Amino acid sequence: MSQKLPLRIILAQPRGFCAGVVRAIEIVERALQKYGAPVYVRHEIVHNKHVVDSLKAKGARFVETVSEIPENAVTIFSAHGVAKSVEEEASGRGLPVLNATCPLVTKVHNQGKRYVAQGRTLILIGHSGHPEVEGTVGQISGPVVLVQTEEDVEKLDIPIDAPVAYITQTTLSVDDTRGIIEKLEQRFSDIVGPEMRDICYATQNRQAAVRELSRQVDVILVVGAKNSSNSNRLREIGLETGIPSYLIADSSELKPEWVQDARSVGLTAGASAPEVLVEGVIDALARLGPVEVSVLDGRKETIEFRLPAELASV
Repeated sequence: MSQKLPLRIILAQPRGFCAGVVRAIEIVERALQKYGAPVYVRHEIVHNKHVVDSLKAKGARFVETVSEIPENAVTIFSAHGVAKSVEEEASGRGLPVLNATCPLVTKVHNQGKRYVAQGRTLILIGHSGHPEVEGTVGQISGPVVLVQTEEDVEKLDIPIDAPVAYITQTTLSVDDTRGIIEKLEQRFSDIVGPEMRDICYATQNRQAAVRELSRQVDVILVVGAKNSSNSNRLREIGLETGIPSYLIADSSELKPEWVQDARSVGLTAGASAPEVLVEGVIDALARLGPVEVSVLDGRKETIEFRLPAELASV
């Protein structure tokens, strides 16, 4: 009887944590070290239950509104960013605030403010209800029009010669937004937007890695939370290339039948999923039979974002 060949596991490169997520988690951990528990975080610091539970165990408390935070308690805003009204509420109560908003999200806020100051109608390409979108809309002192699809562009009630500008949610890549941007540029005669290089590098790199994986594997597994926009998109990209693709929170959600006929499995993780969860999936696959692990040739990310000054020396 011939011995079964090892299942080839190819790890996407890059995968998992981006610099904005690393910075946000480090802000919570350093705040706990410096000020002691509890510290209060408005909204999940990043969209990953494993990360949130780990920080809870260290003394972080997660709330959805500033009103839930006790007087004088150290307050942290999540990586997704918050509306100006949230900042003002915290300031009005004199809460000591550490802002873990991703610097790339802050850059989008500043771009939007500049465009509105120029008298342009601002269009935001993003997902309705996503915390980053709610934060961005709430940072702009003026109306913001949200578009999610190319069809939404056709329904816009804005004169074609009106001065307009667009910005995009950071968890959308160049590929995600290209069609919508083209429609906007076809429709409006006076339109400006950020340069392509301003779009989140991490989202673009992770999506490119999944496209490359899809050329080499029979199945793709994406480790990430169900409410993580960028993780869902990685799974969708796998499916778009014709490869069976599954989003799992951790190894407990792996179904053996997904891989039983596969010779190779591609494994990646959303920008808020820690590497320990990827290792757990590798271990789960190894329990099903022999495996052989390799890493895709891909872009190495070296970018780091500076911490708030009061935490830099902790």
